[in-house]
Amino acid sequence: MNKTALLCVATGLTTLSGVIQAADLSKYFSMEAKGFKRFSVSAGALLVTPTGKASPIHAGTSISEGYKSKVGDIKASTVIANLDPNRKPNYLVEGLVKVIGIFGGNVSSGLSGDSYVYGLSGWDNPGTGLEADDVLTLGLMNSYYFTDNISFEMKAGIPPKVDIKGKGQINAPFAAVASPMGGLLGNLTLSNSLPITNLEQSDTAATARAWTPAFEFQYHFGKTGVNKFRPYVGAGLMYAYFNELELNKGVEQDLIVAGHMIQNIINNQAGASIEKKDSNGVMKVELEATDAFAPVLTAGFTYDFNDKWYAVASVSYAHLKNESTISVINTNTGVELINSKAEIEVNPIMTYAGIGFRF
Repeated sequence: MNKTALLCVATGLTTLSGVIQAADLSKYFSMEAKGFKRFSVSAGALLVTPTGKASPIHAGTSISEGYKSKVGDIKASTVIANLDPNRKPNYLVEGLVKVIGIFGGNVSSGLSGDSYVYGLSGWDNPGTGLEADDVLTLGLMNSYYFTDNISFEMKAGIPPKVDIKGKGQINAPFAAVASPMGGLLGNLTLSNSLPITNLEQSDTAATARAWTPAFEFQYHFGKTGVNKFRPYVGAGLMYAYFNELELNKGVEQDLIVAGHMIQNIINNQAGASIEKKDSNGVMKVELEATDAFAPVLTAGFTYDFNDKWYAVASVSYAHLKNESTISVINTNTGVELINSKAEIEVNPIMTYAGIGFRF
């Protein structure tokens, strides 16, 4: 370190020391409070009411645009059911497929040829999303008073299990151009919206345990020993952490089926994908949620029964949102086949009522 930098550091430390001495903060941390108690703790009912709205889920797979995959054996009826309604008809090939379909037959891999798959690299799902449900738990509030009017509060509680409701149907916008017999007979254009999962198939799409401690500075109106009823306001920061995340079993099974669909395309069995046949993969579904920080505002009041016991009630609001990720992984290969993301707006209103003790 050069002399100039050393001089700057020394000057800064000297200035900081002078500021601390001038502020004389030690009196705020003295255990000898005059006319009021330094510490308080309360416990009571905490109702958390999310007010955020569901955001559309964005889904994507490991299949890039124009991915080449052999069709393999496929039922003629499957081909007919998935023909693009806006296609330019190929009367020769379509007629041949329909004849095979009349007899309930399959289009063999030798005839079906190659396909080029589109639409699965990434897409939005309008009308879908995830929303947190209301939850009631035990709230714990601990406060330290710097003065009779200014305090620092830590909000906590028993981390509740939160039900996450699903909204809407997720569909995959599958499209493909098939080239039977290497394109000697022309191409077939396929297009369909393949249903993946209905997020409303149960009361809850997922559950999670929510850890949401908050820290606030508060200002209390009135004066101890004079005013029994004392309103207060506060502002601070909330930290949200989610664990023990579990998907609804029905949704999880639907996503496992979708994972096999993607693996079949990779395995050059695009026809088996449309028909939702199992692949040679072993699928695992993972659900994760990001941590988040959020500003929190509070308005409330205390009512003193005596110099130690009091009642407290408050309403808080936090501007909280995080992101959830659902992945489908083939554990045989370690490849992530499907990845979907959704922003969850929680924006909770937290209503609290409890009994407290000062000391």
